[in-house]
Amino acid sequence: MDSIQELIKLLNTADKKLFRKFLQRKNKRGDVKNLQLLDLIETDDINGLNKLYEPEKNNDAYHALRKRLQDNLLLFLSQKAFESNSSDTYEALRLVVVGRFLLENDVFKIAFKCLDKAERLADHLEQFNLLNEILLLKLQYAHLPGAEELDTLTSRFLGNQAHMVREAKLNMAYAFLRQELQEIQLKGKVVNLTALMLTTIRKYKISEQDLMTYKSIYQILFIANEYAAIQQNYGLIERYINRTNQFIKQADKKPAYLFYHISILYYLANFHLRRKDFAKSVYYLKEMMELMVTDSRYYTLFYLRYQLLSALNLFFTGSSLDAISLLQESLSNTKHASKPEDVEDLRICLTMVLALCNDRGSLKQLKLLMRTDAWYEKRMGMLWTIRKNLMEILVHAQFSNIELAMSRIASFRRRYKKYLLKTSEERVLSYLGLVEKYLLKPDVAFDLAYRREILTLPGKAENNDIFTLSFIAWLIARWKKETACKVVLTLIQNNNYVQ
Repeated sequence: MDSIQELIKLLNTADKKLFRKFLQRKNKRGDVKNLQLLDLIETDDINGLNKLYEPEKNNDAYHALRKRLQDNLLLFLSQKAFESNSSDTYEALRLVVVGRFLLENDVFKIAFKCLDKAERLADHLEQFNLLNEILLLKLQYAHLPGAEELDTLTSRFLGNQAHMVREAKLNMAYAFLRQELQEIQLKGKVVNLTALMLTTIRKYKISEQDLMTYKSIYQILFIANEYAAIQQNYGLIERYINRTNQFIKQADKKPAYLFYHISILYYLANFHLRRKDFAKSVYYLKEMMELMVTDSRYYTLFYLRYQLLSALNLFFTGSSLDAISLLQESLSNTKHASKPEDVEDLRICLTMVLALCNDRGSLKQLKLLMRTDAWYEKRMGMLWTIRKNLMEILVHAQFSNIELAMSRIASFRRRYKKYLLKTSEERVLSYLGLVEKYLLKPDVAFDLAYRREILTLPGKAENNDIFTLSFIAWLIARWKKETACKVVLTLIQNNNYVQ
């Protein structure tokens, strides 16, 4: 997508009107064409260039105009962010800006009061970089009347420097682990998570005490959760979950850590869902909601993710109709500010649930998953995109679109066979082969050898994940006179065994 279009997408209807007024106020000359360019970009007019300038001189002028429009958009968005954001971090930033201005204009007493308040906020939020800027500013003007004593300021500044170094090491370690995750996901690199974590901690000289903060626990859980999703085995990260439980019980519950606290509860709820401990998953979701309702910002941010896990818990405990209703309600309530990734997660979940319940509504939902595979791979990950493509094949096959399903199988192999072989995921190709056999000859579902091959799949450790079992249940449902939904519930309840 064009960079200006990406920025315009961040504006709602009211914001667009305000931006037009913003441009009108800035336009000092009558021949400025930025409003015309904005109209052309919003209407996606491919012939717009010639409407703005003469063909022989349009390129340079057009690109200069685009650059000015983009700069104005960024300026407008920055002002809007400061005006609309009421968080303590933004309040501290505003106070620093005002404090600096007052100091430069010799209004010392009020300036130091602004900086004192900004420092308290930054310290409370553990915003060490911002705190560093505030303390540097105070040191710069420490010679003025009303300033704090220099030794006291210096002591706080050096203490904060130590916090900054600690945070920098944690961030470098986190960045390194994220990079390793990419290698695991995209190149099939074989890694032991525990060994990787220990090597990283030693490499960046991180102490055990440094790891006992909300932010570091959140970062570790994020890495562990991604690793488990790639390996499709959440048992691999149980030790990190146990440590997190201990931390949550002992840690102070402060508003400053609310984002990390809610995120940690989300990961705990997801872990227990994937391990089929639905009661514990619901318990952590309840705790998550109790925190979400205390701050509207985080309620909005986490609402769709909370709804997704709630719906999955309902579905895998036998309340499929309630799960469908919850997912449909959540999708109908999505807002302009909703993250596309969260919306796509809900959409694919609804498609899966409807398909497993043999509801043709899954075809309609499938059509709404309209982004390109490249977008899904980048934003949702390779595993998510592969599952989405497999599900698309099954839904078309389920509702007798056989030729389309076969065509999708061929496309899937062209795009993902090399990657799956490279990442040692041959089982996906084997599964696809079983689906293809059924499509070419439906009567194979009554062949004993074919059935035996499928019935061995749920018992394998690598197929223990609830979503993998859902795919296997679809095949078993071809010969059983019941829905795939009922089959997967039987697999889960009977410890992956079905006849």
